Amino acid sequence: MRIHTKAVIFFSFHCSITAFSQEKVLDTTKATTIQEVVITGQFEPQSLRKSVHNIRVISRLDIQNLAANNLGDVLNQYLNITVRPSSNTGRSTISMFGLDAQYFKILIDNVPLVNEGGMGNNVDLSQINLNEVEQIEIIEGSMGVTHGANAVSGILNIITKKSSEFKWEINAFAQEETVGKEYAAFDEGKHIQGWRVSHSINDNWYASIGINRNDFQGFLNNQKGKEYSVNDFSRGYSWLPKEQINSTASIAYKKHNFRAYYKFEYLDENIDFYNSTVQSGFSTALGAFKFSDDKRNLTNRFYHNLNVVGSVFSGIVYNVSVSHQKQQREIEDFKYRILTDEEYNLSKKKDQSMEVLYSTGTLGDLIKNNKIDLQVGYEAVNNQGFSLIEGENNTTKTIRKRLENYDFFAISEIKLTDKFSLRPGARYSLQSRFDNQYAISLGARQLFEKGYEMRGSIGKSFRTPTFEELFTEMVFSGHNYIGNENLVPETSISYEASLKKNTYFNSGTELSNNLIVSFMDIKDRIDMALVGLDQGGAQINQYINVSKYNMWNITSSNQIRVDNLNFSLGVSFVGISQLIDNGQFKTTDDYLYSLNLNSSVSYTVPKWNTVFSAYYKYTGKQQQYVVGQSDYILSEIEPYNLLDLTVRKSFLDRKLEATVGARNLFNIKDINQSRMNESGGHTVGSQLLLAYGTSYFLKLAYNLNF
Repeated sequence: MRIHTKAVIFFSFHCSITAFSQEKVLDTTKATTIQEVVITGQFEPQSLRKSVHNIRVISRLDIQNLAANNLGDVLNQYLNITVRPSSNTGRSTISMFGLDAQYFKILIDNVPLVNEGGMGNNVDLSQINLNEVEQIEIIEGSMGVTHGANAVSGILNIITKKSSEFKWEINAFAQEETVGKEYAAFDEGKHIQGWRVSHSINDNWYASIGINRNDFQGFLNNQKGKEYSVNDFSRGYSWLPKEQINSTASIAYKKHNFRAYYKFEYLDENIDFYNSTVQSGFSTALGAFKFSDDKRNLTNRFYHNLNVVGSVFSGIVYNVSVSHQKQQREIEDFKYRILTDEEYNLSKKKDQSMEVLYSTGTLGDLIKNNKIDLQVGYEAVNNQGFSLIEGENNTTKTIRKRLENYDFFAISEIKLTDKFSLRPGARYSLQSRFDNQYAISLGARQLFEKGYEMRGSIGKSFRTPTFEELFTEMVFSGHNYIGNENLVPETSISYEASLKKNTYFNSGTELSNNLIVSFMDIKDRIDMALVGLDQGGAQINQYINVSKYNMWNITSSNQIRVDNLNFSLGVSFVGISQLIDNGQFKTTDDYLYSLNLNSSVSYTVPKWNTVFSAYYKYTGKQQQYVVGQSDYILSEIEPYNLLDLTVRKSFLDRKLEATVGARNLFNIKDINQSRMNESGGHTVGSQLLLAYGTSYFLKLAYNLNF
């Protein structure tokens, strides 16, 4: 409760400053500041102020100042978002409000992005190329009406570039980065290169093509690499080496009210796993030799999307997207002779894939009235999933299943006055495997004098079970983990209220304060639980609908722009209650709390063509339940701080740009997770992977626009 009070006081303090200075404040409606234009969840692109939703915007300039390589580098700095990396798989996924990536949807130009396990959810952030990004828009909370299943904790929409003010844009860059203290020209560190060419062919046509290569040589830490031949479990890497090549091409056409846009993307990823166990072998040809059983994960993704926007029948606006996507992961097993650098006995198998046919479309401006907008739409999803699973007696078998849904939705925006709007909406989803689902929402926005804005929303949404939850099977060494084809979708309801104040001073200073309060309730949450014993007495664990989850959150975000200085400060206080039942014992439903802070500052020196930036984030102590032998045990994850510094400078009339900086200046690697032991005695702990320490980078970019 004390934190709640501080957040309100902090917001009130900023508002009192603006009220005290009212004589020097410009009328908000007359301010000449360029308004941010947002697209996500809107009938048409419009200013952020007019949106009924609370939308966070990450601009292209923010991405440049961070020198971000992928989406994870960007999101690491934002409140209520935690990036969860895995050194064993090379993946990085998102967690929001304690909910994992299955509840958060990632889209590119309003189309959910496929991964080998699903569509839109559980996306690997490290696989998302930022080279063509115009801006990123984030909406927290239930978005089931506009974006369908699994948009429970929020959505992230990546808006790509589709036009240019120049005839030609030619961009090329190279970035060298240490991985902790490790760096070498070829064998250590990160080595990133990319180029992009775009051409405005004439007033109607625009085309672009580009390619990025990200060569991550892994992080040794205390390991000795792939050439190490002593069997003391020191071989291999703490973070796996990974190489990604991402190619994109797009073409756009516009004439009058008609626009068409097609984008193609191909991702090729190679992750190397080097076994820590070294074995001894002998052959008549080679004599004694050292070898290891190694493997690599080979992932590729094809992405096609066609979007068409136009008008028919006296101004009715249509917007249709059709997409075909496929992501597939193969596993290549091989034996590696360490001293002679030879691979042999190679075998490759398809491990997991998802192929999707997707289409969404809307009809807008159906009512010719300045006070009411009505939009109706559809979404059609056809997922063809594949998984290789482990069965009994070390056997493997394949699962091929199709999941489909066909949705219809309607959204209206009612302008009761010039300053008060309502936004009701509803969606009905026809499901091929589950009972049909629905989502409803109601949003409201009220604009007041002196720059105050108030918003509120309530939304009901749903999450459908994943391919893994439905069909997985792992049986080995007395363990039995299986999916459940009888699972039902989770349902959720969320509430949000916010108060925002924008102030513009005659001096040019801009001040923005936003206070948000939200609550979320999830029912029928899916968890793994003990459901019985097999014939040999081994436990059978299965996914079932058993848990429930509640979350409330208070967030205060504040930003001030003074001449060439831009400063922001945010605080978030979150309480999470969840009842977990594994069939033997269950947790309490007590609330567990965490505090998060973030801040950023950038200062531009026009005379030097230089921008200095700093990004800070504090993640407070987190508590969670972990399963023990006879009870759930409360575990604590220690707090940690992240700090990045960058300097970006332009040369040669902005044709050449250099960015230098450091990430993770507090040198965070692993963080402690402690808990009381089963007997209630001393505290025991473990290490959670988070980062690989302080790294330094240099990026050189060449931009030729004419």
